[in-house]
Amino acid sequence: MSRFEDKDAFSIRISDSAYRILSLFIFTIVAVLFFIAVDETGKVNVRKQQESLESALSRDIVQCYAIEGRYPPSLEYMEEHYGLVYDKEIFFVDYQPIGANLYPDVTVISIGGEG
Repeated sequence: MSRFEDKDAFSIRISDSAYRILSLFIFTIVAVLFFIAVDETGKVNVRKQQESLESALSRDIVQCYAIEGRYPPSLEYMEEHYGLVYDKEIFFVDYQPIGANLYPDVTVISIGGEG
């Protein structure tokens, strides 16, 4: 016994198998938390992209009305003439023109349940 060891000190001994199980459990918890964080970050990113797309659509619709005196007749028209670009694999845009002088009904939906 060395001079740093105390005979009366209380110490807990963990067997090797219990130590391995505990280490595996802690690793699993950390891995699960990491994947949850990555998934949530992806969802936040999709929500921000959706907000940006909605803002771009609104801006292009108003710009078209200001320049041409009418609202855009279709979504494709805004893509061709006003440079609207978005990821069609992530978002579905429902664009329903009501009339030349009435603001169109625009709905942006995230495909796949994200956001």
